[in-house]
Amino acid sequence: MNSTNELTGIQKLFPLLAEKNVNMRREIVAGITTFLTMAYIIAVNPSTLAATGMDAGALVTGTCIAAALGCFLMGFIANLPFALASGMGLNAFFAYTVVLKGGVSWEIALSAVFVEGIIFIFLTLFKVREAVVNSIPLNMKHAVTAGIGIFIAFIGLKGSGFIVANEATLVSMGHISPTVIFAFVGLLVIGIFDKKNIKGAILAGIVVSSFLAWGYALINPETATKLGIYLPAGVFKYESINPIAGKVDFSFLAHPNHIGNFLVVVCTLLFVDFFDTVGTLVGVCSKANMLDEEGKVPNVGRALLSDSIATTIGALLGVSTVTTYVESSTGVLAGGRTGYTAITTGVLFLLAMFFSPIFIAIPACATAPALIYVGFLMISSLHNIDIHNVTEGLPAFITVVAMPLTYSIGDGLTIGILSYVVINLLYNLFSKKEDREHVSWVMIILAILFAAKLMFM
Repeated sequence: MNSTNELTGIQKLFPLLAEKNVNMRREIVAGITTFLTMAYIIAVNPSTLAATGMDAGALVTGTCIAAALGCFLMGFIANLPFALASGMGLNAFFAYTVVLKGGVSWEIALSAVFVEGIIFIFLTLFKVREAVVNSIPLNMKHAVTAGIGIFIAFIGLKGSGFIVANEATLVSMGHISPTVIFAFVGLLVIGIFDKKNIKGAILAGIVVSSFLAWGYALINPETATKLGIYLPAGVFKYESINPIAGKVDFSFLAHPNHIGNFLVVVCTLLFVDFFDTVGTLVGVCSKANMLDEEGKVPNVGRALLSDSIATTIGALLGVSTVTTYVESSTGVLAGGRTGYTAITTGVLFLLAMFFSPIFIAIPACATAPALIYVGFLMISSLHNIDIHNVTEGLPAFITVVAMPLTYSIGDGLTIGILSYVVINLLYNLFSKKEDREHVSWVMIILAILFAAKLMFM
């Protein structure tokens, strides 16, 4: 009797164990499919975060371990076929906005990610996270996704050398250098593979661009070095995670004037991750007809908890915010329906970390096609925005444009939220009661916080 009760308790804690008649072959194939479509993060994340001065080799290991952990949590706790890894857009915000533009050390930035994860755990346990997300207007959610997409694509174009700085016009088109050609070929490969429904399109683009770049380095090593292209220093190698693990730094607490900026970073990470995870869960489940009769994601609380725990531990491992990947849709469309799909993807991430020399040597011009294409996929949310309703469409437009033009996801969000609240409150002030637009208290509080940020920080 005790044995039966214990088994029931385990099954409640890990719903995956209660699954029966699972098509393991289909689940494994789905997990492999998901991994192939998101494996580019093993190259892109170290490339992005290394700009802050973090160790690239350690970042490969940290990225893989954090991704594997997130996948295992999602599989066992939520029993859903979704994979997790350091989020695109969130890693760019971490590196380019918080550290490089904000002048914050990467150790303190990791502390912000850690705090964000802790807050998310509590918000999820008390079901506040879902409530807050439901209060944010749908058009703004789509705008955030599209804005991040353009920002990521801009970073990719810059990394390839296609876009360069210009004193007169801020930016302009660069010379058609070898790096631009390699990136363009990789983008073509991704587009053709995707059009032909060939799995692993993004990874294929990175591989093709990398081999072209490495071939160029063999023929013309001096010029290649100037372009930031280097040959791999080997194939098999495990890089220690020590240079970045456990480096969270709370020394800023001794300086009260820094606490405000830190809280703004935490709030921005919270805000962006809100939409990244929930939007992905809803979108992928919708594609696979996995939503329940009320249109809700099954085990959504457990899914969000898995995401929160992975983010918290990921910060201790030395990587930016871990989130659920929209590329999980490829595995779901391949037949993945249980946590075994996510677990398969996690195992592959663990195996990948033993090939760090290859991932470290992948140049920016090879990861650029992935950034550009992911940006293209994210910008597709624009068609969901109601541009004919000015009180909804104009703030969404401001959000989308502000992110890449300020080169900051945080600033874009700040301006977008403020514009939404101000425009709608002014409209309501001069409108009849029945014509007024609903503005949630959550949005008003966020606007007040962001206004304080602009005025005093």
